[in-house]
Amino acid sequence: MSRWLSAMRLRTLPLAASCVFAGAAFGWSLAPNPGWIFFLALLTTFSLQILSNLANDYGDFATGVDNANRVGPARAMQSGSISKTEMKRALIISVFFTLLSGISLLFVAFQEDRSFIPALCFFAIGLVAIAAAIKYTVGKNPYGYSGFGDLAVFIFFGLVGVGGNYFLYAKAFDVSILFPAIAVGLFSTAVLNLNNLRDHVNDKAGGKITTVVRLGFDRGKKYHFVLVFLAFSSAVIGVYWNFVSWISLIPSIPLFTQLILVLKVLKVQNPVDLDGELKKVAILTFLYGLLLFLTSGF
Repeated sequence: MSRWLSAMRLRTLPLAASCVFAGAAFGWSLAPNPGWIFFLALLTTFSLQILSNLANDYGDFATGVDNANRVGPARAMQSGSISKTEMKRALIISVFFTLLSGISLLFVAFQEDRSFIPALCFFAIGLVAIAAAIKYTVGKNPYGYSGFGDLAVFIFFGLVGVGGNYFLYAKAFDVSILFPAIAVGLFSTAVLNLNNLRDHVNDKAGGKITTVVRLGFDRGKKYHFVLVFLAFSSAVIGVYWNFVSWISLIPSIPLFTQLILVLKVLKVQNPVDLDGELKKVAILTFLYGLLLFLTSGF
């Protein structure tokens, strides 16, 4: 069991939950059954993240990027704890569970809607999300090997993750949701960028052309600063745009910590040292989403 828990990389789930909390923060009071929407949205998001992690393990091993020279934690297939056949079977099960969870979410969210069009649109988005989770590193010409991983993370963790979750409650869009959506998306992209900064030498050798490989290590760190600064700016605008009382300022606390951490990243010379920074950014992004949720309505 421990080998599968390791392969699922459960430590990545808090970052995935950020978009669910941020979307619920603005939409909770607008739905008749917010509890079920929240639970199923969280379950579906976790399922997608685990699917992505398993597919990433499979894809990077198949291409040879996961090898003895990899800087980060050893992967399941790389270490030999899970075979190719077992991982394929796990991917099929994960896709099935994600579909089941996603369809249940859409049923609960749109059961009182007279039009099936929104539900069908979300179902299509769900299918694209599943395909994106797999195609990041699996198959011919995976987009994660061509530098498009950053864009995918921004879209699915930010615009779709936060904005889509909000729509499930509100059945409408509001411009105010764009600020936390952009913030969560960019912070999540920053986490991916730190991962790519850490692994850039091995990625380049294995033909995985990430944004960092294209930019180089030093410019990749500057790119990280830009991501965090823009995310910070969008989040701060969002906090003040939706200001109700002083309690609305509480989600800003993790944002200032993010700015402090980015200065440390700029000074790092050894990629190995970035592993700890990656976890900090992910946790702070989760805290931002959580605090938005806990302070909403005050």
